[in-house]
Amino acid sequence: MNTIVCIKRVPDSATRVKIGPGGSELDPAGVKYVVNPYDEYALEEAIRRREAAGSGRVTAISVGTDAAAETLRQALAMGADDAVLLKSVGSTDGFVIAKALADEIASREYDLVLFGKQAIDDDNMQVPQMVAELLGLPCATVVVGLEIDGGRAVAKREVEGGHEVVEFSLPAVVSTQKGLNEPRYPNLKGIMAAKKKPLEEKDIALAASTLELISLEEPPPPAAGRIVGEGADAVPALISALREEAKVL
Repeated sequence: MNTIVCIKRVPDSATRVKIGPGGSELDPAGVKYVVNPYDEYALEEAIRRREAAGSGRVTAISVGTDAAAETLRQALAMGADDAVLLKSVGSTDGFVIAKALADEIASREYDLVLFGKQAIDDDNMQVPQMVAELLGLPCATVVVGLEIDGGRAVAKREVEGGHEVVEFSLPAVVSTQKGLNEPRYPNLKGIMAAKKKPLEEKDIALAASTLELISLEEPPPPAAGRIVGEGADAVPALISALREEAKVL
């Protein structure tokens, strides 16, 4: 089975990010970038299936600047066989990114396309579904269980209040959620091997964006708390504050 895994370079969730001087971008100074955590579940799933079958290839693809090559090297160190960087200045328009990925995927032989369910930087949760539509493929999202038998697949999706089981034919697009597996850490052998694995870089021109990011703002600081009383005597005042001021009752 040949699997394509689409990954994104994102700021580490443990990094304190700041808004840049332009007001519409992040200040990259001191920011650590990593493979999008949800994409790691997709990559791990692809590698496990190749290892279990004893054949097939896992190809990692990313859209981004030269710096995204480091992220793809991480994917190669985890166990991907090869990688492709679609070099561009980037875009905040999910459709533009989906179109670039779909064009590249369409030129390759594959049985399965895997994504993380969303990127932790913009949280749009759009690109996997858009790629599936552009390629004319079935799509299962937020997948926490996946079984494949020949040309058919059964996925368990996480939905509000439970799980949904769907069946579809391959090739298909699947976006992964925490719980599908436990991603591995690259070991020294994998890191050294990644240096020799092919990483193809292609200069691409992204389509014109239909979205404009106007500004970024930090969330307002939380309001100071106050003590309305102590013990049982404070209950009426607390209820009144929740009802009249916070309006949550």
